[in-house]
Amino acid sequence: MSVRTFAHPTAVGDLTFEALDAEAVARHAELLHRWVTHPRSVYWQMQGQTVAQVAEAYTAVAADPHHVAWIGRRDGVPCFLAETYDPAHSELAGHGVGAAPREVGMHLLVAPPEGPRVPGLTRAVMDAVLALCFSDERCQRVVVEPDVRNEAIAVKNAEAGFIVERRIRLPDKDAALSSCTREAWLRARSSATVTAGDLVGHLAPAPMGTAQRLLVTKMIAELTHERLLAPRRADDAGADAGADAADVPDGHPAAYVLDLDGGVRYRFTARRYPLEHWRIDADSVTRTVDGEPRPLDAQQLVIELRPLLGVPDALLGTYLEEIAATLAASAWKVAHPEGRRVAELVTADLATVEAAMTEGHPGFVANSGRIGFGVSDHRAYAPEAAGDVRLVWLAAHRDHTHLASCEGVTERELYASQLGDDVLACFSDRLRSLGLDPDGYLYLPVHPWQWEHKIAVTFAPDVAARRLVPLGPGPDAYRAQQSIRTFLDVDRPDRHYVKVALAIQNMGFLRGLSPAYMRVTPAINDHVAGMVAADPEFAACGFEVLREVASIGYTGDAYHRAGDVTGPAPAQRRMVAALWRESPVPRLGEGERAATMAALLHRDPDGAHLATAWVELSGVDPVTWLRAFLRVYLRPVAHALLAHDLAFMPHGENVILVLRDGLPVRAMLKDIGEEVVALHDRPLPPDVERIRMKTTPEVAALSVHTDVFDGVLRHLAGILDADGVLPAETFWDEVGRCLAGHATDHPEAHDRVDLFADRFDHSCLNRLQLRNTLQMVDLTDQASSLIMAGTLPNPVAGHRPGTTGKHSRSAEPVPARWISSSAASTSRA
Repeated sequence: MSVRTFAHPTAVGDLTFEALDAEAVARHAELLHRWVTHPRSVYWQMQGQTVAQVAEAYTAVAADPHHVAWIGRRDGVPCFLAETYDPAHSELAGHGVGAAPREVGMHLLVAPPEGPRVPGLTRAVMDAVLALCFSDERCQRVVVEPDVRNEAIAVKNAEAGFIVERRIRLPDKDAALSSCTREAWLRARSSATVTAGDLVGHLAPAPMGTAQRLLVTKMIAELTHERLLAPRRADDAGADAGADAADVPDGHPAAYVLDLDGGVRYRFTARRYPLEHWRIDADSVTRTVDGEPRPLDAQQLVIELRPLLGVPDALLGTYLEEIAATLAASAWKVAHPEGRRVAELVTADLATVEAAMTEGHPGFVANSGRIGFGVSDHRAYAPEAAGDVRLVWLAAHRDHTHLASCEGVTERELYASQLGDDVLACFSDRLRSLGLDPDGYLYLPVHPWQWEHKIAVTFAPDVAARRLVPLGPGPDAYRAQQSIRTFLDVDRPDRHYVKVALAIQNMGFLRGLSPAYMRVTPAINDHVAGMVAADPEFAACGFEVLREVASIGYTGDAYHRAGDVTGPAPAQRRMVAALWRESPVPRLGEGERAATMAALLHRDPDGAHLATAWVELSGVDPVTWLRAFLRVYLRPVAHALLAHDLAFMPHGENVILVLRDGLPVRAMLKDIGEEVVALHDRPLPPDVERIRMKTTPEVAALSVHTDVFDGVLRHLAGILDADGVLPAETFWDEVGRCLAGHATDHPEAHDRVDLFADRFDHSCLNRLQLRNTLQMVDLTDQASSLIMAGTLPNPVAGHRPGTTGKHSRSAEPVPARWISSSAASTSRA
């Protein structure tokens, strides 16, 4: 490098660099010798050398025009040694390193401490050295080649933005060739230099006030939908008109009041739609106490509603905490509107759309609890923060670990495709350096938070016994999806999604993964995927499944050895497991974009809706757009239930839409293993028997009535009506016509479950969470856990085949050109 001095201010002090010429080497020879021969510097490979030998080595470096050694100081006190060099003139040249773009090689040694330890010094020095390298504007990439056994530097490299590319053999070591681009360094630097103030900058009156208004609005709307609240119409003068809120919904705005004990009154304007759906104008909501204005406060509203909500006393604090955390997440999104606007998202890729969502589950009020995360964890791991995450890899002893995979997927193929041969070689070298046999281990990815807060503590004996061996962060950057513990590989989007255990409390559950439960997950996926692939109706609709191709779980811990327990299994039995799910990205054809179906309900900071923008982008009329959407989503979900007695959990986050110019052309269903149920008595493979559930036809119909009508379509209908795109009456007419069209094509499938019943049970989600915010349903018998609040009028009842009038018309087919030409070939298992 041409510069001979360099300065870099940091949080731990000013760091300065001085290039060592021959005179400086002589002056610092004893200091350099003390550093490089220290026992902690074993990987510097100068143990046992004399002062003269060390001075000779660095004098040679000083004379090399392609190599510079630097002595580094913190506030004037020497504390580190760095080297920069041109890889094209080094032993790396024989390994293809040193070509354009401009690369710089780097070595770093932070001196063994000779006084009080300085927290954060190594991270700061690493950043300073990279700043030195990238101060040359031509430099686009920094390369390092640490010994594969040097686990400590591997961690520091990963924190700085380096990724391991491959293992190479150098004359004196096996090295993990790693690189860091300028972009990766800046991303890592940004996340590492966040101050305490930055982490809570969103917890200010303005963003929190907006978050409070949005959550109070949603709480009133959804709890009214679940019949826990009963707002009353108000006349123009603001007095109670006495009108019952059960009058016919027409989508027109009207004024309402909600009176609570203690002189508390809420006023607002709302539109009401079928399925008792309320769209409340958030800006219209006011709260008074004894006639005096008071600020909106979601936690206070829970307290005001306590007699109605029925939250057990022992769980009230937990629910209030989940409300607080949901407010914090919402305030963060309000304070960071960038990247969330519809104009940017309408043609964005899957990862961008996923990170931009401003709303969690559309029905649950407390939907971002994440109890266990701190503010730095939110910044690092929350989907809305869109940070790159490097999963931590463990070697789990084969005797205590079970790996299951779909038919045709071998262990070797799984790991080679998801990690690559070079990373696998590094993992093997790490195990051998510990005297362990790599063949005795399986590789298991874990969430960084899970490793630090749970596995390294709760499973400390297993780590010490080498039943679990930490291998460090993997090379790929992942991005958390809305489901928070599922990750998309942003470096290699063709690689599988990874779903990991995460022991935080979120939306009614501790987000673990049970090794026992997942042993048969691949077999279940094979069964469902085979059924979908064999039925031409699914292919015609452009419907397919994303298989969970492999699962892994560790059971060698004391919590499993303790044996059977009464009641739910201990949470610790669901902390060390993962699964791999197929990515939708490799299945996309030319001109196709993927987006989570939850994006249909996205409202940006300016009030624009993504669904409306997609309708406009498509260039077709709204009815045609809706028919295309219902064909790829509603019709196949209903067909699975009616023709195969299979019920899915097809909510917004479990469905990936494939769009071409804003028009839905295909749909991919995910989360099969944990969600699918078989509602029949026909034989099932032994490994698939777990999914069988005996229930009534009426409860079976709820998989469409509740999960699709109430969970997705009522929200979308309200958006399109309020935006002036499509009247709600027309929307539900098209829903009915879609199902009627299926009945015309498959009359024999409609003789068991009646989707056209006049009314259906009103299953309530928030009531479940309010009853038990720690575990709202029994996963082994979900149907018995449901809470009903009477019945709802079915908006498609008039479309029963055989009726007269406009409802008897069969749904018009979607022209073939609107269905992906690759649908038939990509709807494979």
